Amino acid sequence: MVFGQMMNFSRILLCSSLVASLFLVGRVSPQNPSSSSPEPRPAAPKADLQSRITIEVTGGEKESPVENASVYFKYVEERKIRKNKTMEMNVKTNRDGVAHVPDAPLGRVLIQVIAEGWKSYGRWFDITDPKQTIKIRLERPPRWY
Repeated sequence: MVFGQMMNFSRILLCSSLVASLFLVGRVSPQNPSSSSPEPRPAAPKADLQSRITIEVTGGEKESPVENASVYFKYVEERKIRKNKTMEMNVKTNRDGVAHVPDAPLGRVLIQVIAEGWKSYGRWFDITDPKQTIKIRLERPPRWY
């Protein structure tokens, strides 16, 4: 009979400790989202996290904007285990002669510009600022007789 009373007592003790622990966990849980917090967190703007290189293409003696020029943006993506991978992006200039390269990496890049009626252009640049502007001036090809 003593053994049966001890089993009942241990069951009661186990159940009461379980109820007490659930009660404490409920009290420690995070606040409801509907309740006002003392300091609201400001949302971080996503535009600041991305790099966006602006390329301005002009041409001739008047330095007029070159519309619809193909701008090739080439860089090497370095890898630790496998061979490095050469990446390339192609963008076009708008009416103002401006092309934007989104998510451009920092470091050494090759920029090539090809436009109809203009000499091709290619040069290596070091990108140091995520919001850098690069100005490119194209020349007319030599006249063939």
